[in-house]
Amino acid sequence: MTKAEQTALFTYEDLNGFIKAFLQVQDLFTEVSDFDYVFDDFERYLKGNGIKRCEAFFAPSAFVKKGFDYEEMIKNFNKNINRIKKDSGIDIKLLVDVSRTFGLENAMTNYQLFKSHPSPCVIGIGLGGAEQKGPCKDFGPVFEKAHADGFHAVAHAGEDVGPESVWDAINILHSERIGHGITSIQDEKLVEYLAEKQIPLEVCPTSNTFTKKVVSKIEDHPIRAFFDKGVLVTVNTDDPVFFKVTLLDEFWSLHKQAGFSLDQIKVLLENSFKASFLSDAQKKKYLKELDAAWEEGMKKYS
Repeated sequence: MTKAEQTALFTYEDLNGFIKAFLQVQDLFTEVSDFDYVFDDFERYLKGNGIKRCEAFFAPSAFVKKGFDYEEMIKNFNKNINRIKKDSGIDIKLLVDVSRTFGLENAMTNYQLFKSHPSPCVIGIGLGGAEQKGPCKDFGPVFEKAHADGFHAVAHAGEDVGPESVWDAINILHSERIGHGITSIQDEKLVEYLAEKQIPLEVCPTSNTFTKKVVSKIEDHPIRAFFDKGVLVTVNTDDPVFFKVTLLDEFWSLHKQAGFSLDQIKVLLENSFKASFLSDAQKKKYLKELDAAWEEGMKKYS
């Protein structure tokens, strides 16, 4: 691929354009071992951003459609995740994106693949993709099975569709976390409910400003209002390569442009562990380590 082709690939103006590019990149993979390169880059990213625990999406649909063996992919992921844990001490867990882009039947197929090939590295399912094309309410049967089988389940909602999508993710999918969720700000009762129930929002400031559905600049991002109203907000990067942003960039932008004090940044960091699928004992351990690292950092830079 030429440099011009790379530039064209990573140039898009809306969420659907991003998803199209995402699928095009997936199409470049020719064999399961290509994921080794992904995990090498993934490890560099996690280390460079000081990330100790990561719960990431894996979208199998395009790979399965082009003939990749799901079981072989999971074996590759286990190998790489265990290597990263041994080499860097970073704990990675995956959520299989059953995908709303290709409809309910495809989503159910992905769920059956996930269930048929259990792995300690893969802890549940997620719902990503084009929100307008695949409403949360259409995927209730998949999430019902996941909950009944004891798996974690999360969904993207309220990124490109109004607060009704978030309500559906809560009431129909019973999603344990909401990916993005920013249109919730348009419904005060929903904001109050999120705060009361402490349902985490996985907020991705840079990609949210890119889609311009709710906000076009960091200064106006609703994460500030969510935080002030007691919603359990966490800070994430939605595909760092595609949006040319790192997690450290996101926190820096929130501090410099969205008015978050350093103490509030620490609360956001704590929220990440509180909203995770770690056990209570593991959460306490990581929060204790965060306190120590934060104190050391404050002494160093004060």
